[in-house]
Amino acid sequence: MPNIKSTLSIFLVFLSFYSFSQTEDVYSSLFVPEELKTKANAVVRYVTRQIIINDYDDMVIRRKRIVTVYNKEGVRHAKAYEHYSEDTKIKNIEIKVFDSTGEEIKKIRKKDFTDASAVNGGTLYSDNRVLYYDYTPLNFPFTIEFKSEVHHESTSYLPHWMPIDGYYLSVQFSELKIENNLGEELRFKEQNFDDLNIEKVSKYHFKAEKLASIEYEAYSPKLSLIAPRLSYALDKFMINGVEGRNGDWKNQGKWMYEKMLKDKLVLSEQTKELAVNLVKGVKNPIEKAQLIYNYVQQNTRYISVQEGIGGMQPIDALTVDEVKYGDCKGLSNYTKALLAHVGVESYYTRLFASSKLQDVDKDFVSFQGQTNHVILAIPNNNDYIWLECTSQTNPFGFTAGFTDDRDVLVVKPEGGEIVHTKVYEADDSVQKTTAEIALDITGSFIADVNIITTGYQYNLHQGIENETDRDQQLHYKEYWDNINDITIDDITIVNDKEQVVYNESIKLSSTNYASKSGNRFILQPNMFNKVTQIPPRYPERKLGFKIDRSFKDADEFMIQIPEGFKIEAMTEGKELNTKFGTYKFKLETLEDNKIKYTRTYILNKGNYQKEDYKAFRDFRKKIVKNDKTKIVLIKV
Repeated sequence: MPNIKSTLSIFLVFLSFYSFSQTEDVYSSLFVPEELKTKANAVVRYVTRQIIINDYDDMVIRRKRIVTVYNKEGVRHAKAYEHYSEDTKIKNIEIKVFDSTGEEIKKIRKKDFTDASAVNGGTLYSDNRVLYYDYTPLNFPFTIEFKSEVHHESTSYLPHWMPIDGYYLSVQFSELKIENNLGEELRFKEQNFDDLNIEKVSKYHFKAEKLASIEYEAYSPKLSLIAPRLSYALDKFMINGVEGRNGDWKNQGKWMYEKMLKDKLVLSEQTKELAVNLVKGVKNPIEKAQLIYNYVQQNTRYISVQEGIGGMQPIDALTVDEVKYGDCKGLSNYTKALLAHVGVESYYTRLFASSKLQDVDKDFVSFQGQTNHVILAIPNNNDYIWLECTSQTNPFGFTAGFTDDRDVLVVKPEGGEIVHTKVYEADDSVQKTTAEIALDITGSFIADVNIITTGYQYNLHQGIENETDRDQQLHYKEYWDNINDITIDDITIVNDKEQVVYNESIKLSSTNYASKSGNRFILQPNMFNKVTQIPPRYPERKLGFKIDRSFKDADEFMIQIPEGFKIEAMTEGKELNTKFGTYKFKLETLEDNKIKYTRTYILNKGNYQKEDYKAFRDFRKKIVKNDKTKIVLIKV
């Protein structure tokens, strides 16, 4: 039974929440400050989030969000939803809608919300659900007010405060208030607060006013890395009745191993025997790991399972072995158990997986909110081999495109360690395209094209071999959409997973590729690997930009000129050298009436200043221009 002091405290916070200092003007679009309308699909008029931490397993979060929406792109900024689960209960939730003058036109109560699973259809079972309401506006602008009160029995994850939580969204007023009744201090980390109207009112009270919208710009880093953001956490927390610790990554990793992993590695005697037989006669631990990994790929499948210590604990290895499926946590843990039984050390590894690079924040320890995926790390000399255990097709140790080049948390019995995953440099991610091309007297051609890819570029190509004949045909016609009237005559694909090399051989033809002008033919020699897109131009770039991955393209095309024709005009080539990469092409005449076209394009990964964007765009623009270089042939 709560004491009188605690009850009174909650009542006072509740009262202040619903009697906040604002006027009715926030419900009318007529009173939005003009400067906040610029490049905004919506304007946050008033947002307050109050977090009341009564105990390690008793937290209340109240939200009130008033947003004026100007178009259909802005509707999503209402964020009129709440998640709930076994330890998270929605006490109150409602929506009010106002027209442009501030008159209330609709009220939506809890019973009107849609109750749905909060995970996708590939999830087998989960108690994570969401209450949401899809409001379809009749007119713009309109203003929507969303209120909610949610009780949490977990304090493992305290939601980040991001006043600007979307592109093309400006903010009139936003605040965060925390009532900490525990007496235990919270840790805070501020990001991107400089030069913005954000005030730390008191230790646990922050507010932001009149923040201009952030316009999306090509090659920008993730919004969460460039927008103002406040992270905060307790060093001690509760999750599903289990006490946890943040502290530092070493201690949290040790806690994860003790509470979540070490009792999940049991295997049946039959499976132990099977594992031993799989590696019989093999001494090298990496070769053993390859055999075990191949077995897991062939005998399990991925299904999301969201349960166990807040959805963060894996299903035990015995269960995965019986049912032959699991999520990233369960399949990684199962693979770890098999490897352990045959004497191969491996470590459960948490990370943020995405095609966009994102690190675990080594400077701010938090149990949740840091990661969304699990892989396995196998020590290999002074490095690690990383295993993606959810994929049935990935080559052993291949991570490009989803878990590469980022800081991750490796969980060891003695504690956690932040480690950086494999970086695929330009020479690791190569696409080599060669072609033998025969041009005829009509301007048509036939060609044998070979594309070999490695590293990140392997990741972009792999999987084509599994498509239907029709889809493969469509793929290559789209891939070479610069060639009119193309016919794909034959396709041969070899996916060498051992060497991680993807080899595509295509026979094709095209009618009237070269344009005719009197007794001349004009053709572009770069038929098979053109850069066609120029990055958008911005009158004034506002954000820095990031190139996530390096790569290298190497092309060599041999063009047979038809009898009775000779070269009338042809440039020798061009070379570009910049901080962003290099580009070079060369044209040579050979014996037997042939032309040799060679091209090399290297793009360098990196973080660049906004002042560099124009030079980067110019670099790409010149590549597009040079990839359209023409040769003029004349009839003898």
